[in-house]
Amino acid sequence: MFNEEDINPDLVRKITVPKPSDVMEVLNREVIGQEKAKKTLSVAICNHFKRVVAEMGSGADDELSDVKIEKSNVMILGESGTGKTHMIKTIAKELNLPCYIADATKLTESGYVGDDVETILTGLLIEADYDLNLAQMGIVCIDEIDKLSKKGANMSLTRDVGGEGVQQGLLKIVEGSVIGVPPFGGRKHPEQRLIYVDTTNILFIGMGAFDGIENIISTRMNVNTIGFNTREKETDCSEEKSVLSKVNHDDLIQYGVIPELCGRFPVIANTEPLEVRDLERILTEPKNSLLKQYRKLMRVDGINLIVTDEAITEIATYAASEKTGARSLRGAMEEVLMDVMFNPSLCEGNDFVVDAELVKKCLKIENKKKAA
Repeated sequence: MFNEEDINPDLVRKITVPKPSDVMEVLNREVIGQEKAKKTLSVAICNHFKRVVAEMGSGADDELSDVKIEKSNVMILGESGTGKTHMIKTIAKELNLPCYIADATKLTESGYVGDDVETILTGLLIEADYDLNLAQMGIVCIDEIDKLSKKGANMSLTRDVGGEGVQQGLLKIVEGSVIGVPPFGGRKHPEQRLIYVDTTNILFIGMGAFDGIENIISTRMNVNTIGFNTREKETDCSEEKSVLSKVNHDDLIQYGVIPELCGRFPVIANTEPLEVRDLERILTEPKNSLLKQYRKLMRVDGINLIVTDEAITEIATYAASEKTGARSLRGAMEEVLMDVMFNPSLCEGNDFVVDAELVKKCLKIENKKKAA
């Protein structure tokens, strides 16, 4: 909770609580598909704003003045390249909120080689340009949080300093506490000046692929499939678009998230795997689509880039086969356009047309099909 002396009245007055529908509209312009995840994030972000305003005493009536709103941190599960990070960045940019995306794989338990857990707050301070009031109502995303899953009891006799140890260290920060943070990162030492950050009104979002958790969910959903009902229950499960949409906290705990940390992320969302049609739309539709980026890039050399519909389908199909989501699209475009970007004189006139045959040749799609 903010101390009275830390409250900036001018900042409170400037806070405008957005509507979930407005946040959703912003996401729809930038992110293709993932309707459920976008809706969950829109509500979570708006509730975050409402909670900040309420905790600062702005607009609270007498009847509810003693009511404390609990923080609703979010856990987002989904395959790599399905838009988890992009959604968070889009919201933070639109709402002018400081947002720091921390890599959980770099974190270790205090006293060991690696980054201390407190360094994620240093990153948030830097994103807020060391404006403490602004940082204390910002967003911290802990990416690859699934890599912190605790190891089995029989896997090693050594301490799990990069897994369960880090999860334990996150507990106090995520729940809400005043944390002394080195202003420029690094290890703490007795003579170092610290900045004290109150994390009570900081929204934490955990993100990860949680590879293999589908097996845990499927086992739980089919736990009673014995005897005459087996075939019927298996059919019901196969009709689901994604098993991941059925994830709950028990599945996360079985995966390796400690119960104490799991309970501090009450809201769970998931992104769906991207299909070929989704990847086609990602290439062409968003405001900052990849195709528009390359058109602008090649226009510097005086080249008008034209990509046929058939070529877009071939690129999307190739990207889908790579199993890395939208991230494969840029690599595919780079490969297709490499020669003309290296030597613009290969372009006859001002137009450079990318058709299906050129895509197949550059990405060696036919050879891959024969090899398969």
